[in-house]
This record gives sequence, C-alpha cells and structure tokens, in this order.
Amino acid sequence: MAKKKKKDVSNIAAQNRKARHNYYIEDTVEAGIMLTGTEVKSLRAGRANIIDAYAAEKDGGLYLLNAHISEFEQGNRFNHAPLRPRKLLVHKKEQQRLFVQTNKKGFTLVPLDIHFNDRGYAKVTLGIGKGKQHYDKRASEKDREWKRDQSRLLRDRG
Repeated sequence: MAKKKKKDVSNIAAQNRKARHNYYIEDTVEAGIMLTGTEVKSLRAGRANIIDAYAAEKDGGLYLLNAHISEFEQGNRFNHAPLRPRKLLVHKKEQQRLFVQTNKKGFTLVPLDIHFNDRGYAKVTLGIGKGKQHYDKRASEKDREWKRDQSRLLRDRG
C-alpha cells in the first residue's frame, strides 16, 4: 500500500472548518469532482464556499450539492452556474458503501475541503459525519481549552 502524503496547504482551494465543529467525523473519503473549465479557474483563485454543501445520492450517482463556486470574471458566455450540482467520482463499491452508511440515522456526507492533488486534479475530501448536539459542542470546546491550558502550563514549568 502506498504511503499517504500530507496535503500541501497551498493546494487547498476551499475548506469547511465548521464541519469538525458540527459533526463527529467517523471516516474520510477522497473523491474526484467533475468541473467545467471556468469552475477550475475559479477554484484555483480560491473563490469557492462549501460551508453549506453536502453530498447525496441523485439519479444513481453521488453529487455535491449546494457548493458555491463563483463565476469566473473573464468567463463571458461560457461561465457556469455557481450552485449547480457537481458529480463526484468514486468507485462503484465505494459509492455503495457510502450510501449504506448515510442511510443510517443521523449520518451525512460532509465535504471537508476541495484541493488539487499532485497531478493537478481537483479532489473533494468527504467526511461521514454524525451531527453533534449543542452540549457535545460545548464539551469538545471545553476539552480543547483544557489541552491548550495544559500545554501552556507544561511549557512555562519546563
């Protein structure tokens, strides 16, 4: 099995930072995404928003819905619709596994980021997430603050 490479921060086109705050991420999957030319140019410029986006089954395929990729400034009449559904490219077995997991109560497919791989292809990192309740969010924030204070105390002591 090949070694996993760490994503270069400069290759990330859009990121959903609130996803890990709002969901317990059980598993992650990397999927390709079908884009038009003007969408790729807008992504490379960093003009995308996936905070409200989600992935779901539609017409037997996996689609990224509600992701906003702004129109390209020099795109003239060949521009794309900013909120159009975009097909995600995964293997058939992987797609069936995702459908089974999301049919469980409370699970959803949340896009964590859109990035460009080493070959220049746009990829979406999907997380299989279970929604957090308000008290879960408070507890995770409390733990995070305690770890920060703990590291601060250890740093000052030593």
